[in-house]
Amino acid sequence: MDKSNLVSIIGFVTCFVSLLLASFLLTVKTKNKLSNMLFASFLIFSAVDISGFFIFYFISDYPALEVFREQTALLIMPLFYLYALSACYSDFKLRPVHLLHLLPFLVANLVVTPGFYLADDAARTFFFENFSMMPENIFIRVFTDLQFAFYIVAVLLVLKKFKRIYLENYTNSSTVTYKWLFRLTMLSVAAHLIATVKNLLKYTDDAGLSLWAHLLVALIALFVLCWFVLNALHHPELFRGVDSKLKLVRDILPEEQKNQNQVPVEQNEEVQGRILNLKDYMTAEEPFLEPSLTVQDLANQMNMQVRELSILINHHLDQHFFDFINEYRISKAMKLLKDTRKAELTVLEILYQVGFNSKSSFNTAFKKHTGLTPSVYRNNSL
Repeated sequence: MDKSNLVSIIGFVTCFVSLLLASFLLTVKTKNKLSNMLFASFLIFSAVDISGFFIFYFISDYPALEVFREQTALLIMPLFYLYALSACYSDFKLRPVHLLHLLPFLVANLVVTPGFYLADDAARTFFFENFSMMPENIFIRVFTDLQFAFYIVAVLLVLKKFKRIYLENYTNSSTVTYKWLFRLTMLSVAAHLIATVKNLLKYTDDAGLSLWAHLLVALIALFVLCWFVLNALHHPELFRGVDSKLKLVRDILPEEQKNQNQVPVEQNEEVQGRILNLKDYMTAEEPFLEPSLTVQDLANQMNMQVRELSILINHHLDQHFFDFINEYRISKAMKLLKDTRKAELTVLEILYQVGFNSKSSFNTAFKKHTGLTPSVYRNNSL
């Protein structure tokens, strides 16, 4: 079997599995319908793009369809960006303003309209047969690369804000969504760079090297798709977002400062009093034992405003809510680990008792606070 046939087979398998996974996402019953719909759309248009590895066998007599297919690649990154928003923010909804993401796709089609769609048959045939060398195609290639870079930066900014909001407002250690999206973004960057090199090789005389590049891109596409499927199977809780209405403390502080023309002399004493009350409450009531505790929950328990408690912890104590709560959990775990009367308790039982819900997150937090693993700490203490 020669390399060109192998590339076509791998491309066909990748497209088939992509469409199969997209069908599953569109039909499965879930609370994350919008996320599933956007990710399914991302997979469908990715499959349309990947179909370029074999589709020429079927649509060589329909050049307009092939040219249009190539332009649909400009819909992939907008869908990925919208999917990232829907996965990060549980209250995300599609709005009319999001139609602006169609502009690159429309621009690309307008660029080829005079020289192809509106041209006579002879000009259209010439355009199609020499498409890779046409100025319009070169412009679209550069335009696509710029669009890709723009959306990658946009997704990374979304993830950065999502992580900060998560740390300032939640204690559940599940960061699967962040890791999934970050890794997916990095894989997309790597795949795009290799695909760009593959496209550049079209303009060289080395047909063998270009074919190897096509094979590599096809294999990477298949690998990434398999990774999608495995993550979807192993992490059904993948799309657990945060509330987009939550504000970062750095955004709340300027509002607070605007509302206070003069800072009272007693403010520091008042803040210190609130901090003492907070610490006393944490020690006496142990709210940190609740695995899904949020800053909203703790504020309600203490009859405080959420923004007031958030500023107190994240600004005045200079700790993320996530780390603040874990500090108390680790302190409680340390007491249990060195208590000879609790020697029969396993590390797993202890981590659940103190509010953690996974061994990996407990070990990470414990080592961050003590420099030791729970098992080593227990052995050194008993």
